[in-house]
Amino acid sequence: MSTAAPPQQAPPPRRRTGGRLSNGAFALLLTAPGLALFAAIILYPLLSALFTGFFKQDMRLPGREFVGLDNFAHWLNGDFLTILKQTLVFTVGATLVPFVFGFALALALNTGLKGSGFLRGLFLFPWVIPGVVVSFLWMWIFNANYGVLNGVLMQTGIIDESVAWLGQPGTAMLAVVVTKTWASFPWMMVMLLAGLQTVPKELHEAASMDGAGSIRRFFAVTWPQVRGVASIVLLLEFIWNFQHFDTIYVLTGGGPAGSTETFATAVYRTAFKGFDIGGATALGGLWMLLLLLLVAVYLRTTDRKGDVR
Repeated sequence: MSTAAPPQQAPPPRRRTGGRLSNGAFALLLTAPGLALFAAIILYPLLSALFTGFFKQDMRLPGREFVGLDNFAHWLNGDFLTILKQTLVFTVGATLVPFVFGFALALALNTGLKGSGFLRGLFLFPWVIPGVVVSFLWMWIFNANYGVLNGVLMQTGIIDESVAWLGQPGTAMLAVVVTKTWASFPWMMVMLLAGLQTVPKELHEAASMDGAGSIRRFFAVTWPQVRGVASIVLLLEFIWNFQHFDTIYVLTGGGPAGSTETFATAVYRTAFKGFDIGGATALGGLWMLLLLLLVAVYLRTTDRKGDVR
């Protein structure tokens, strides 16, 4: 009696030892297209612009002349501190004022106010309008001849004659800050309202049972819970306002008499009105260094444990 031979087992597949990518090489291969795009669109133009700051170059003439640090020295020994001061005035004003308004509205909407959903959508309206449109709207409001603001103030007897809000150094910056405040307080309100809604109601109830009033509860319960969100909102808005352009340019163009000149408008004026591309890129390089410091503060704040709840 013959017995069947056991079936032969197939040999195990041979492992490929050559040509296998490591995890690091595979990750680099995946990110290579993005890195190439970043280098072509951002890194190369940035380095090229910074390099141009060491040359005297007129946009209307061919060629350029190497001048070293002369362009940077021209700004540092000239109008740099004035422009920095005015940029900080605009940035601080356009950050703190809408923060106060946004926080106050967020606190009001967080109390369960009737119609809070409709009001929340209504308050978001200024935020969704393009910045240039907002600027033209407020230019009409501040107009010295037919502006709504002058009309209302004259009708109520607050002023006796029209005020050129955008034509006077003493009021131009205030008008720009008011315009930017109207456009930016809604997103602050939304962010702060989201932070307020994460505060446990049990903490407020416990504080009320201990006899704490509304002000005491705000500083003892509410503010510690939303402090992280508030700091991020303030830092982001500060960074954005530090490089803001459209509102200032449309309303005043940096005037009158340079009273609203900021880094953004100064770089634009130097490059496209003075045709001094070397001086414009030098000022832009100094401006970028200040922005990098702000970004470093922002990153340090977001990385700190327990700041954002």
